[in-house]
Amino acid sequence: MSKYSIIFTYLQELFPVAKTELNYRTEFQLLVAVMLSAQTTDKQVNKTTAKLFQIVKKPKDLVDLWLEQFTENIRSVNLYKTKGRHIFATAKMLVKQKNKIPNTMPELMIFPGVWEKTAKVILHILYNQWVIAVDTHVHRVANRLGIIKTNSPLQTSKQLETKIPKAYKDIAHDTIVLFWRYHCTARKPKCEDCKLNSICPRFKQQNK
Repeated sequence: MSKYSIIFTYLQELFPVAKTELNYRTEFQLLVAVMLSAQTTDKQVNKTTAKLFQIVKKPKDLVDLWLEQFTENIRSVNLYKTKGRHIFATAKMLVKQKNKIPNTMPELMIFPGVWEKTAKVILHILYNQWVIAVDTHVHRVANRLGIIKTNSPLQTSKQLETKIPKAYKDIAHDTIVLFWRYHCTARKPKCEDCKLNSICPRFKQQNK
């Protein structure tokens, strides 16, 4: 059994129905939620969008709020003023494009505030593309487990998409994200209870 099979079989066991924890009903709501989630927890984003998404379902709904009113509605997330400007500008662009959210990386990254990680989350969730959005947490976990050995999230993203076998690409993104969120945390990873500690380089190093 390969290292990848061991890792992802276990992750599937932990998270048999792995999916984003952001709440949304429409494609545009997902885009807004993902843009808000930068440097903010999904839990906080969901609290922020609970009322907002009752009235904002498509780009024109947000544009009709005006920028100041929208920004006031997202005060509880980090960098809310910058995110507000970016999301509002994106909504205006989408209205001109008849609300269609693009399905390619270059097209998505034209929108203000949509960087590679955001674009990959959208491509993965909306279009089932085999991409992996990598932030510092996913980067840390992938290196901890020895899936790859890299120095930056960008390097990790490229290598994960190349090295992870096709059989696991559908579930790789969500299971890795949930694994770092609930098990392989930054400060207190639950190593003793983890079935991967026998192959985990970090665990072996700490228990020499």
